[in-house]
Amino acid sequence: MERVEKFLKEAGAYYLATAEGDQPRVRPFGTAHIFEGKLYIQTGKVKAVSKQLHANPKFEICAFKDGEWLRVAGELVEDDRIEAKQSMLDAYPSLQRMYAADDGNTEVFYMKNAVATFSSFTKAPEVVEF
Repeated sequence: MERVEKFLKEAGAYYLATAEGDQPRVRPFGTAHIFEGKLYIQTGKVKAVSKQLHANPKFEICAFKDGEWLRVAGELVEDDRIEAKQSMLDAYPSLQRMYAADDGNTEVFYMKNAVATFSSFTKAPEVVEF
């Protein structure tokens, strides 16, 4: 899991895919943070991505850096605790201009049943589960 977090942070941006009915939806994200042994991402409850994840928690992430790419698939589970939200905001101070742990909008999700695949054109894929 630590390797996944490191890759996502070093990539800078990754792309999160969700589903809206039968239509895939993809958008860039930039948060990845380990809290209490789980890998989290952050968004706002007012965003469509939040509504999509509540309707269907299955997700996939794809990131690319230095000739390698990472795909992570699994489920995203909301953690509504102030402590989890604050930990994310502390890890990403720039978010504090737009979000607060108790603003009713900030939302954090942790990855469950995640399967991460590291790939490149020069070596065999490596799979990590967490």
